[in-house]
Amino acid sequence: MKANTSCWDAFEACVKSVQQGYLIKSVSAKDKEFHFQNWFGFRLHDLKMNHDDQGRNKYPDFSLVDFAEGYEIKGLAWPGRERNYDSNSQVPTGVHNGRQIFYVFGRYPADLSVYEVSGGVREYPVVDLVMCHGDFLNADHNYVHKNKNFKGFGTYGDIMVRDRKMYVAPTPFALAEGLTGMMTLILPAHMEGDDRFQLVGEMTRVEADELIVDYTFDLRTNVLQTGRIPNPQAGTSHEFKAWRLKDQPMNKVALLAAPTLPDDNTVFEDE
Repeated sequence: MKANTSCWDAFEACVKSVQQGYLIKSVSAKDKEFHFQNWFGFRLHDLKMNHDDQGRNKYPDFSLVDFAEGYEIKGLAWPGRERNYDSNSQVPTGVHNGRQIFYVFGRYPADLSVYEVSGGVREYPVVDLVMCHGDFLNADHNYVHKNKNFKGFGTYGDIMVRDRKMYVAPTPFALAEGLTGMMTLILPAHMEGDDRFQLVGEMTRVEADELIVDYTFDLRTNVLQTGRIPNPQAGTSHEFKAWRLKDQPMNKVALLAAPTLPDDNTVFEDE
């Protein structure tokens, strides 16, 4: 095991488990999130990587004990909504509370009706998987998520309004090509390689010209407006490398020229 990070071993365990036919197990049709999270938890268990107890609203999903690292798990039905995901409690980031954060995106078949049910449990495969450092999604480590509220709304002035932020972030499948049907590890370029792995791609993400620093919502017109400032780090490049085990296919990974992002008319699950 690498002394400085758990990700090489965790990723290898995921790949080997898929190759050996370890299936996702779902006990309920309503279980749209925790089936894949549990599958990944078994991989940590196999590696004897101790972690804090899981919780339905905890971030990240797995906080390791022996490493200052955590894993946030996202299961995606395929085909389906796979280009972006809802993050209800935390904007994507590569560092949270002093822990390095890795995101694990696993796609599974959207139509589960063809898969066997045994003892009330439906089992189905992982179609493909991307484990990426959180900086690939968002390199800002300073933003602190907080939900706020105010009172006094309504005819009688006794209704509270909650400002409960939800973030909709692109998945790696919206940002890069060469991931479909593959299992890929994406890390910042400065993270040293591992002799079990081969390099299959190099990508550069460039910081935007502007930063959104505030927003206002007019309760009379339902108009949402954002406040922007010039990004002092505009144009800064963040370098990443894509890796696979040496016995995996060498299909190249590259950043898409035009990522597929949600537009202003996208309808989300809470609407």
